[in-house]
Amino acid sequence: MSQATTIEWTDVSWNPVHGCSRVSTGCKHCYAETLSLRYRQTLAPWTARNAAQNVLLKPHKLREPLSKAGPWKKPCRVFVNSMSDLFHEEIPDEYIDRVFATMALADRHTFQVLTKRPERARAYLTAPNVYNRIESAMCGVCCSKGPGSGVCGWGNDDCDLEDPEWPLPNVWLGVSIENRKWVRRADVLRQTPAAVRFISAEPLLGPLIAPHHIAVPTIDEAGDEDPEDWEVVPFWDDQPGPGGPDELDLTGIDWLIVGGESGQGHRPFDVQWARDLRDVSQSTGTAFFVKQLGGARPGTKLEDLPEDLRIREFPA
Repeated sequence: MSQATTIEWTDVSWNPVHGCSRVSTGCKHCYAETLSLRYRQTLAPWTARNAAQNVLLKPHKLREPLSKAGPWKKPCRVFVNSMSDLFHEEIPDEYIDRVFATMALADRHTFQVLTKRPERARAYLTAPNVYNRIESAMCGVCCSKGPGSGVCGWGNDDCDLEDPEWPLPNVWLGVSIENRKWVRRADVLRQTPAAVRFISAEPLLGPLIAPHHIAVPTIDEAGDEDPEDWEVVPFWDDQPGPGGPDELDLTGIDWLIVGGESGQGHRPFDVQWARDLRDVSQSTGTAFFVKQLGGARPGTKLEDLPEDLRIREFPA
């Protein structure tokens, strides 16, 4: 059975898939890998080479959100695959169809899908036949003995399923962005159908917004500096000099979660990075949520946060 979780921005975790592989620097201290290896749910490090043996489909868990027992008694926010990535390359489209079919059927819950593979999410959710595939998969998930059995998981004699809306209104799609190298994930997310789009900047490993600007002389056509003409440009603390990679664009993003890295060997977190993101979120109307500031034993209660960052908003 899926369990209630201590993650502040969700209520329940649901894992129809277990296991993953690292794709970027934010995966270095992955809590899911640590737990999975500790309890021997997977046996090899979560590298791309070991992905085929580590990524495990759990079809017996697909129907859990249809239950009316345990954590499913009342509508809740559901973190999908807290121990994996739904859009991992080892997961077949047909299985993702079944996961989305479950989410369509369990429409009283809100499902939060977070990925570091937005390109595959975009390809899957923009495929011409994706709606029909998910609609077809709904009966297979709903009927406890399979499609056409007449044994309905909802207890209905006629198994009359309603057509789902598209994109599913109860499914939020998010991407993880840990530093400026990966801000392009937000661009891909904007191109993907979703009722709510969100970003998890956790673990946040660097500034996503230029922390300040400096004035520098402009360059004339001959390539020489013009001391009489100055322009203001971004300045990155860890990359001296003007310019730098693209900043995070929150246009079209409904929700931004920020958190530092926690646990043994955690990498440093500058609270100013969170403040800069708060300011931009306020200017774009993006709901802002500070989870924690990281550390070996991070404080996760509101009173543990600086007073000006005690913000835990959800999308409207």
